[in-house]
Amino acid sequence: MGIGKQVATTANFPSHAVLQEVKESPEYGKQVGRAIENEWFSKQNNGYKFFNQRTSFNELRLYARGEQSVDKYKDYMSTNGDNSYLNLDWKPVPIIPKFVDIVVNGISERPYQITCYSQDPTSMEKRTAYIEGMISDMRNKELFNSIQGDLGINMFQNDKDKIPETEDDLSLHMQLDYKESIEIAEEEAISNVLALNKYDWLKRRLDYDLTVLGIAAAEHTFNTAEGIVIKYVDPSDMVYSYSESPYFDDIYYQGVISKMSISELKKNYPHLSLEDIEEIEGQSSGNTLGSSNRDRMPDLEDGYVYIMRYYYKTFCDQVYKVKETPQGGLKDIKKDDSFNPPESKDSRFEKVSRSIEVLYEGAKIVGHDVMLEWRMAENMTKPKSDITKVHFPLRIVAPRMFRGQAESLVGRMMSFADSIQIIHLKLQQVLAKLLPDGVFLDADGFSNVNLGEGTSYDPQEALNMFLQTGSVIGSSLTAEGEFNNAKIPIQEINHSGGNAKISALIASYNMYMQMIRDVTGLNEARDGSTPSKDALVGVQKLAAANSNTATRHIVDAGTYLTLCIAEGISLRISDILEYSNTRESFINSLGKFNVATLTEVRELNNHDFGIYISLAPDEEEKQILEGNIQMALQKEQIGLEDAIDIRNVNNLKLANQLLKVRRRIKEEKDNARQMQNIQAQANANAEASERKAAAEMQKEQAIAQTKGQLEQIKSQLKIQELDREKELKKELMYYEFILNKELKELENGVINKKEAYKEDRKDKRTKLQAGQQSELIEQRQRGTPPKDFESSGNDVMGGIGMEGFEPR
Repeated sequence: MGIGKQVATTANFPSHAVLQEVKESPEYGKQVGRAIENEWFSKQNNGYKFFNQRTSFNELRLYARGEQSVDKYKDYMSTNGDNSYLNLDWKPVPIIPKFVDIVVNGISERPYQITCYSQDPTSMEKRTAYIEGMISDMRNKELFNSIQGDLGINMFQNDKDKIPETEDDLSLHMQLDYKESIEIAEEEAISNVLALNKYDWLKRRLDYDLTVLGIAAAEHTFNTAEGIVIKYVDPSDMVYSYSESPYFDDIYYQGVISKMSISELKKNYPHLSLEDIEEIEGQSSGNTLGSSNRDRMPDLEDGYVYIMRYYYKTFCDQVYKVKETPQGGLKDIKKDDSFNPPESKDSRFEKVSRSIEVLYEGAKIVGHDVMLEWRMAENMTKPKSDITKVHFPLRIVAPRMFRGQAESLVGRMMSFADSIQIIHLKLQQVLAKLLPDGVFLDADGFSNVNLGEGTSYDPQEALNMFLQTGSVIGSSLTAEGEFNNAKIPIQEINHSGGNAKISALIASYNMYMQMIRDVTGLNEARDGSTPSKDALVGVQKLAAANSNTATRHIVDAGTYLTLCIAEGISLRISDILEYSNTRESFINSLGKFNVATLTEVRELNNHDFGIYISLAPDEEEKQILEGNIQMALQKEQIGLEDAIDIRNVNNLKLANQLLKVRRRIKEEKDNARQMQNIQAQANANAEASERKAAAEMQKEQAIAQTKGQLEQIKSQLKIQELDREKELKKELMYYEFILNKELKELENGVINKKEAYKEDRKDKRTKLQAGQQSELIEQRQRGTPPKDFESSGNDVMGGIGMEGFEPR
């Protein structure tokens, strides 16, 4: 391979309207490389555009680190360029890094979720069938429930507990709950590739570039050794065609400049001969770009070359010869774009063609005509929805692009940071010149001061007394006896003139700090540095929300870049699965997935996916959503399980829709439960009435039965009582009979005894009467009164009457 001369600066881009054979030639690629170099490295065109861009980006990065050059400050503070009288600390005040960290760290705290939506005909047909089945279940829910209740046949095509009530519920169900297995496999594959490339850490660098430079870029490539590789690209090393689009979707070339040693050059491009390497060593980029550019590009060194890898978008014609077969069919044969059949009506074939976008990739040494590589790019990423289009592997975004220039957040703050630095230097000057308070001593006021006992009194002793006690002894008269105008010999000297300057400088410092907050939107509420104790919490939250809104374009740009990378990975996965030598190794790299998912991964190339990025809500949005959830919980409009499900939804809009749906479902369930309670209460009341009536009836029956039993018992007891009374009377009568018999016998005995007694008494009375008569006769004979034989009080036997023995 021969080495050409140094690149001329008058090269233009070659024409697109040439045959593909010409486009594939190294000379065509060399012309493209020359044109790119002419645009970016020529003084005539844009005045070294590449070096100017690199210088500008380096300056922004130094300001973002608080390490900007102090030369401008020295020029401002010097007098005629002389800084010898300035003894200042020139180190910059790191003001901007704080604001950069606030933005970048705030973005990194917001997680994102990649969602895949299969949009190929097979998946769409499956999704349509599912929706139609769900709609059928919705419309015939009551009928199917009735059939299942009566016949025991399940007519539902889906789980009846998960059937939506309305079309809005169905739409929400399809977004939240429905997920095809092929979509899950695609999401897991993309997530695995991002994890292997440590994309979360790479994204921090991209967010930092968007904040500092206003532009960020990343590249996705594929090789058989590493698979899909995602690389960070430094915007200061990029070249690209003019664009006014923030997403650079209108560019036709892009490239990256990289520094490479001679040994690496030979290793990466082994086709270079020793003569080529020797000539390249003698004309390294450090020499060929010129010594004037060493200050612009500090890393220029001898022995190194700078390689420009670039992609050039053009088109090619896919040409087919369509031939009619003898059987009447058509057969297509692929031809090159030089195929031009004769225009004849008798010909049995015709030309069919279409133009598609293609990428050519090349590599050359900056400053030389040495072409290292030129070919049509392999494994180009083409969207399946329109395969005539092609995507660049280098994805770039600049959210504030205008006339080819990107604006950054740091760029807005640079001038105010310079003013703050100058104020800082002025404060050092004022503080250096600021004198401490002192005292003035008048020596005449101490002359001839007699302290007694012959002691002397000089100014030093007077000063010591003044500093220690605050008192001093002086003289109002001089030695000549004249009035001493300095009769107060010590007076304080206040050097307070610098306080006003310091206050003015501090006020200016605060003003420029506020200016930075105003132009960037990063207010105090965003970082919480000086929250006002008097401000309401709602006002603070509103201020923080406004600050987040001011930097939303950076978040959106980073999300767009992540989306582009995810789309590129998705397309490259489909292409990888087309190659037999990489298919199995890629599938094996996804070994952390389950077997079912691996089965789906093997079919990814047969599907077309739409990729979406959903950001988790920020703190303000979370607080608003949480407030709605808490209000719904307090009013018992949703349950705890509903609140957990709503919090797990990353999309705020879907979360609010889910909240409304769950509120409605909860309300319907509460109403149904209330109606069930009312019906249950009515049924319970009816059952209670029935039970009460039955209880009353049972009570009456029990009472009647009890009364019958009681009467029966009474009757039995009466009978038993009568029987007992009969027995008792019988026994009593028998006993009475015995008693009566015994009494009768006693009575008869008494009567007999009485009769016998009467007879005995009668006999005795007869005898007595006879004796008495005889005695009377004798008394009469003797003349004495007659004797009384009647007893006195002894005619009753112990007070016991005989009436008890009378028969009854």
